[in-house]
Amino acid sequence: MTLSPARVPAAVGERRLTATLYGYMFLDDFVLLYPVYALLFADTGLSLWQISSLFALWSVTGVVLEVPSGAWADAVSRRLLLWLGPLLTAAGFALWVLVPSYGAFALGFVLWGARGALGSGALEALVYDELDRLGAAGRYARVMGRARAAGLVGVMAAMAAAGPVFAWGGYPAVGAASVLACLLTAATATRFPEHRRPAGEADDGWAAALRSGLAAARGDRTLRAAVLLVPAVGAVWGALDEYTPLLVRETGVSDALVPYLLLLIWTGATAGGLLAGPAERLGTRGLAALLAGGALALAAGALSGQPAGLVLVAVAFGGFQLATVLADARLQHRIEDTGRATLTSVAGLGTELATVAVYGAYAVLGGVASHGTVFAVLAVPYLVTALLLAARAGTRR
Repeated sequence: MTLSPARVPAAVGERRLTATLYGYMFLDDFVLLYPVYALLFADTGLSLWQISSLFALWSVTGVVLEVPSGAWADAVSRRLLLWLGPLLTAAGFALWVLVPSYGAFALGFVLWGARGALGSGALEALVYDELDRLGAAGRYARVMGRARAAGLVGVMAAMAAAGPVFAWGGYPAVGAASVLACLLTAATATRFPEHRRPAGEADDGWAAALRSGLAAARGDRTLRAAVLLVPAVGAVWGALDEYTPLLVRETGVSDALVPYLLLLIWTGATAGGLLAGPAERLGTRGLAALLAGGALALAAGALSGQPAGLVLVAVAFGGFQLATVLADARLQHRIEDTGRATLTSVAGLGTELATVAVYGAYAVLGGVASHGTVFAVLAVPYLVTALLLAARAGTRR
């Protein structure tokens, strides 16, 4: 088959976009400090309360900056924010290993939180608009599913590499490797194509972008539902991720086996991202069934108390990763061009707030129950979301 002249540039443009995106996502998560930064804090002499306060500061920074950064992404170049953010994280990681102290760790988390806010909304909006320009908006879920899978592969590769690098050079070595990964991420972001005209060139910029995006959500009930679905799907399992090592250890395996079983869980999540393209055909009922099945698998696997039960946890995380990509795709399809990054950041703000609530709930429940029980209890919100989606689908029908 011979491609028409009109299709060749579009195909080339899509390949450039996706190659840049997948490389960006891999490098963004290929951070060797991830598996050991909690150990760095403890070895520096921080108490558990101080470590918890750092995590809280990280989340609060994201909450405060999430929506303003999304409006900024609509007002200026989204590509600018995507390469600026990793530079902030690089500075934070360098502080951690050069001057390890509570103040340096706190500043590093503020920079990391700011980086997350800058990328949230801007990345999804840039990718969707570029695909739409190429006539390929219908492939958004497939592309973002593969991108999230590339990020998870980066996490797993970092986990595998952190051990030998740490054994060779300690915290300075993993810190230097993490800073290098951030710099490579920023360099890769400069390769993103961007053909939109920033809103700031047409009107009063940031404030207008924020007003436009929020007005669109207020005036469209379907759009509001799509915005709310994103945190309903992504927040709980995203928070439970932080506690999976404790769940794995509770099954009775040795500490040496914990990383390998964590890789099993994240393999499941990676597979879920790769299935996003074919699964986009799922309607509202299909998404409800996916969430209900994931909730049941999570509860059963966590309550088993056996290493074999972690296979079900991996299946659940795969389902939730898939549902997260599909929820994002639904949102992007319902947003008009105006305020895309702003509205995506509003959904991200909801996810951040819900995640903080899950952390609080886990702290309370974990004081009186096992980790397996807490995981099972926190699967209930997914059943509730599935019931609401099924009821809505029935009403529409």
